[in-house]
Amino acid sequence: MRLLFATSNPHKIEEVQAILAPLGIEVYGLDAIRPQPREPVEDGATFEANARIKAIAYAKATGRQCLADDSGLEVDALAGRPGVHSARYAGIGATRAERDAANNAKLLRELENLPINRRAARFVCAMCLADAQGNVQAETRGEFPGIIARSPRGSNGFGYDPLLYLPDRQCTSAELSTAEKNARSHRGAAARKMAETLQRASPTARGATR
Repeated sequence: MRLLFATSNPHKIEEVQAILAPLGIEVYGLDAIRPQPREPVEDGATFEANARIKAIAYAKATGRQCLADDSGLEVDALAGRPGVHSARYAGIGATRAERDAANNAKLLRELENLPINRRAARFVCAMCLADAQGNVQAETRGEFPGIIARSPRGSNGFGYDPLLYLPDRQCTSAELSTAEKNARSHRGAAARKMAETLQRASPTARGATR
């Protein structure tokens, strides 16, 4: 089985591929599509809405069964921000690395005076699977709770990974090994739920990914 994952982010592709590959599902991203489909406007108010927008748009544009996700960080003390605006929270940065650094710096400034017991947060990932005609087949959601650290730690990750501290492990998400992160991450949880859906699908539905 081959499944288009509507992203060009190599980190996301690697994470989902690691979970779905043992099931015989080959995941490939938008970089493998020529010509590149036009990027849809992600103007949904929730992660679920944006995942749905992407899955439907890219499925229709490519004529392929398509998996899409939208993910980000919710911080309780900020009433759920940065939420769906997580990727461009600071509004600056020309590259992904620059945007990540600016986003992390802004978040730390906003939480600077808050005690540790008021820094609860979670990564959220919503996934949507659409068939080749753009009909929604399945939707899943995963969460990865923790606490926002006072400074970034670790290099195995991207986005806000260096800031999400895990009290039970006494480390941040970016300090976990790849296997450990996949086992407990929000994207890993959503992908495993989606894998269960794919496994339960009828032979006709599975054949649509070939």
